[in-house]
Amino acid sequence: MGDTGTLPFLNQLRIEPINSPAQGLRRLLSKDPAEADLGRRRFRLRAGQARATLERAERSHIFGYNAVLSHETGKIDDLPAEQRGFAYEGAAMACATLDLLTMSRGRRAHELLAGLAVRHQHAAHLGIGRAYARLRLRPLWGFGACHPLLRWLAVDGFGFQRSLTHADRMVGERSMPDLLTRAHRAIFDQGLGRLLWFHDCACPEDVAARVAEFPAGRRADLWSGVAFAATYVGGAEPDELCGLAAHASADGFRAHVSQGAAFAIATRLQEGHVSEQAAHAVQLLTGAEPEQAAAWTDTALIALGHDPHTHEDFQAWHAHTRRALTRRR
Repeated sequence: MGDTGTLPFLNQLRIEPINSPAQGLRRLLSKDPAEADLGRRRFRLRAGQARATLERAERSHIFGYNAVLSHETGKIDDLPAEQRGFAYEGAAMACATLDLLTMSRGRRAHELLAGLAVRHQHAAHLGIGRAYARLRLRPLWGFGACHPLLRWLAVDGFGFQRSLTHADRMVGERSMPDLLTRAHRAIFDQGLGRLLWFHDCACPEDVAARVAEFPAGRRADLWSGVAFAATYVGGAEPDELCGLAAHASADGFRAHVSQGAAFAIATRLQEGHVSEQAAHAVQLLTGAEPEQAAAWTDTALIALGHDPHTHEDFQAWHAHTRRALTRRR
């Protein structure tokens, strides 16, 4: 695995000896940090920093997941700021998994969202969706802990995890899970788009070629997810990001790339940390400074009016943001 020595804190978490049945369940559910190795998943690999960046993100996710199982969630805040979002995504996945298996209607996830992960709402809702995919359940079935509007991000997280686990079908065969309703499918593709960034090791040329294999009706949401990952996770050089924007423009989906990048930087700002890489990415993909791009997502949310919560509201939030970004360019 690339660059494993650069984050020694990821090796500090250890599960204590397990004696009780409850502890046995937690051991059964725990994740092996080696799952972060892209090579084990037969994903595309390339030399340089890209692989290390992507694997670091997924190792942080696994760290957060296992931290919940070992009752050490507080250790997440010992991680570098740019890695905490991935870890809280993992923590939310673990909480939701336990909630679903014990039929506690989201108690653990609610406590996490209201407490330690209060600044990581976006990542945590993605993690809840990853739990549904791992358990092969329809997203949001029987779960009452989620934010009325952000709950739709669980479908995005479901798309990422389902595509991570079944890449041959979701990516290679371009399948769509039977578990999804028509309203879910566009958001599923945003999660699949994020997964493509990992699948092709943050190489815009290869990602663009992969997106082009999908039907035209699915590519807008795939591009949105790709741009979110390119900004939030990183892994590409500035000239490569310019190439990513050019590919999306040629495909007719430049506005969706800008939208994905804007939501990624808004998420980073809410978390309280914007890396130099993320700031450069949003400038290249939206043509705006981070604060301005994030403000457009806020303005678009306000335009939805009182109590937005439906699938249509969630999609309108993205559409209003795209219109603002298009007028800016």
